[in-house]
Amino acid sequence: MSIEMIAAVGKNYELGKNNDLIWRFKEDMQFFKKTTTGSAVIMGRKTFESLPKALPNRQNIVISSNSEYIAEGAEVVGSIDEAIEHIKGDKAFIIGGASVYKAFLPYAKAIYLTEINAGCPDANAYFPKFDKNDYSREVLGTVCDNEKEFSFVKYSKL
Repeated sequence: MSIEMIAAVGKNYELGKNNDLIWRFKEDMQFFKKTTTGSAVIMGRKTFESLPKALPNRQNIVISSNSEYIAEGAEVVGSIDEAIEHIKGDKAFIIGGASVYKAFLPYAKAIYLTEINAGCPDANAYFPKFDKNDYSREVLGTVCDNEKEFSFVKYSKL
């Protein structure tokens, strides 16, 4: 079973601001959907609550310290270990938030980052810094127009 991560980050690993994404690009949303469909997605409670509903065509697993928390369309677990035990397929994607990314980083065999050529000085959620020397880097695609510039990058653990 492979645990992988997926996120969109700014130049300084910015992820979000006030429990919301900083950037919303159609191409990034399409990449996220294409990459994660058919797999499990693991997230924290706040990330789940930021979604309009459980993500379709994926096993949704929500980590919450509240044992009575109910997440419609998702399985609720109390720990990282419990989340791993609940994975039904051969791959799971960690989709946020920042503390969940940090907790799962040692388990990640691959990290898919949409690397955005921009920064957000008032961001308050960051993807954990990781040693890129421990990974091979593959650029899967680039989007560049007058409004935005970013690349889809896959880091695979060596």
